[in-house]
Amino acid sequence: MSERNEALAARIQARLGEHAVRRAALPCDLSFDVPAEGLVEALTMLRDDPTLRFEILIDVAGVDYLDYGRSEWRTSAASASGFGRGVNRAGLGGTHDGPRFAAVYQLLSVTHNERLTVRAFCTGTEEPSLPSVVGVYAGANWFEREAFDLFGILFHGHPDLRRLLTDYGFIGHPFRKDFPLEGHVEVRYDEAKGRVVYEPVQITPRTLVPRVIRDDNRYEAALKDGRPNG
Repeated sequence: MSERNEALAARIQARLGEHAVRRAALPCDLSFDVPAEGLVEALTMLRDDPTLRFEILIDVAGVDYLDYGRSEWRTSAASASGFGRGVNRAGLGGTHDGPRFAAVYQLLSVTHNERLTVRAFCTGTEEPSLPSVVGVYAGANWFEREAFDLFGILFHGHPDLRRLLTDYGFIGHPFRKDFPLEGHVEVRYDEAKGRVVYEPVQITPRTLVPRVIRDDNRYEAALKDGRPNG
């Protein structure tokens, strides 16, 4: 971590106090955890303090920590269930024993040319929730709607919390780790009713096995002949 980042971290810790916990992140990143009940106050301080001046909210992203750290997600080959997972080559990760859902806020200070990540864990299990920060950053409006739509995170105090990317009749939240790949419902146009109707999905579940792409020359002849290379 650079001296500049260390100085910024010290200023943030001094302003936010003991409720802000610095996270171990990538060497070039600066990240803090703040409690849900202090989220609005913390972001307001980060925006308004003249030594910080994080004026711009770049993004708000929902996070689902279900099965976080499971070995099947850290494999270099296809997993036992037939799905290829990304390989964590940086050696980061580990286990997670906190709340399942969180929201991550990416902040930018144009004044000081600094970036900052703030994470807040949701309260509640069945209905994860956080206070809305639209009053601090107006640009959070659609970001929070997106996180609500895809993860089911409720942002209390949001002026118009509706789905943003899925249809009005969509069931579930598709970015949750336990959301089925086949979905819950399928749609079709019913000529008798003159409208689109929703019905239980009828797709037969199957294991998706990723295609193996080889980068050596053992199958070069087969490729030239137009035969599949497996």
